[in-house]
Order: sequence, then C-alpha cells, then structure tokens
Amino acid sequence: MSKISRDEVAHLAGLARLAVTEQELDTFAGQLDVILESVARVGEVAAGDIPPTSHAVPVTNVFRDDVVRPSLPREAALDGAPAAEDNRFRVPRILSEEA
Repeated sequence: MSKISRDEVAHLAGLARLAVTEQELDTFAGQLDVILESVARVGEVAAGDIPPTSHAVPVTNVFRDDVVRPSLPREAALDGAPAAEDNRFRVPRILSEEA
C-alpha cells in the first residue's frame, strides 16, 4: 500500500510547478514511498545515547586567520572602473522595477 497518494504527488508537482503525466504520478508515488521508508529506517537506527553530528569525521577550518591591513583607496579603485557615480561603481540595470 502506498504511503503517499497520487493526489499528494500531483499536489507537490503543482507546488513545484512541474507538469507530470498520469504515468509519472504512479512512478513518483512509488519512488517517494521508497525515500520515505528509507528516512524512517534511519530514524529508527538513531539512538538516544549517540550525539548528533554534522559530519562523519572531524572537520577543521583550513582558512587563514583574518589580518587587518590597509586596502586600496576608494579613488584608486574607482579610477579603474568603466563607470562611477557618487563614489560607487556604476553598473547597468539587469532587473526590472517589478522584481
């Protein structure tokens, strides 16, 4: 018995704005059932005495330490710009006013 119905798959597809066929609804319902069962099995394995982790192995930061140092003066940076306005880089508009 399917745990997720075709109607639920159709609803999810609508939310994701996906056009799916009747055959795909059946296929996706089966695939989503497998995914949900797998997630449920993982939940069963998790024990209360095991602390949650984000990584299987320890992770260390490989970035260098931040060091404060002088930066390029604003005038020098703007001198190399193709266009500047009000002490800022001027770039072409890429979005409409509606966005």
